[in-house]
Amino acid sequence: MGKVIAIANQKGGVGKTTTAINLGACLGALEFKTLIIDADPQANSTSGVGFDPKNIKASVYECLVDDKHPRDIIIQTDNPNLDLLPAHIDLVGAEIEMINLPNRELRLKKSIEQLRAVYDFILIDCSPSLGLITVNSLCASDSVIIPIQCEYFALEGLGKLLNTIKIVQNKLNPDLGVEGMLLTMYDQRLRLANQVVEEVKTHFQEMVFDTIISRNTKLSEAPGHGQTIIMYDATCSGATNYLNLAREILQKNELTKISKEEKILN
Repeated sequence: MGKVIAIANQKGGVGKTTTAINLGACLGALEFKTLIIDADPQANSTSGVGFDPKNIKASVYECLVDDKHPRDIIIQTDNPNLDLLPAHIDLVGAEIEMINLPNRELRLKKSIEQLRAVYDFILIDCSPSLGLITVNSLCASDSVIIPIQCEYFALEGLGKLLNTIKIVQNKLNPDLGVEGMLLTMYDQRLRLANQVVEEVKTHFQEMVFDTIISRNTKLSEAPGHGQTIIMYDATCSGATNYLNLAREILQKNELTKISKEEKILN
């Protein structure tokens, strides 16, 4: 059974899409079958792995509103072991159209439940809001990754997201957990960035990933070429960061086999 992880934060520009596509690509490179679900009307994950959203004929919208089977919509990317359930601008209207539908908060869960047997990991790139589609994503997930940028307003609004997660846990998805908080856009030269890292780790302790995503030009350039960082430049620090994050998640979920030799400390 595959694990479903939402990548959520209602603040925009914190690295949700960057994390979704590059973590997905790294898990795929490590030979874990991975699906990215683009649940953001901006469709940045869709374009970030090389597809023009304007040319997408069917998207996650059809799964949510028309009960279309996701198997008929999923497309393969150029990255090994990485597939995509794309988004389209039509997704903007999905929240309004879902209002009167039965079990409206659980429609994405119902749609992707049948995919768990096919994939090792399913990553959901959430929109920068706490609307019905994001609630659907949290209801469908086993856990959530919360990207936090290493900047002045890092913790602004984080309380609202954690409160939303708590409400979903209490009323809709009691099994939802926090996979981890991911510090992004880190620049070790800036005193402020180091202060944010210290503050987040002090507040949330073991909930924070050891891996920190540093600012990296290649990470910014890759989506413009429709490529993940693994395909664009596998030797850069951004690729190393996301490979380390993938390994950390695998270890956390006890999916990494460590040989007896590696366990022996010299």
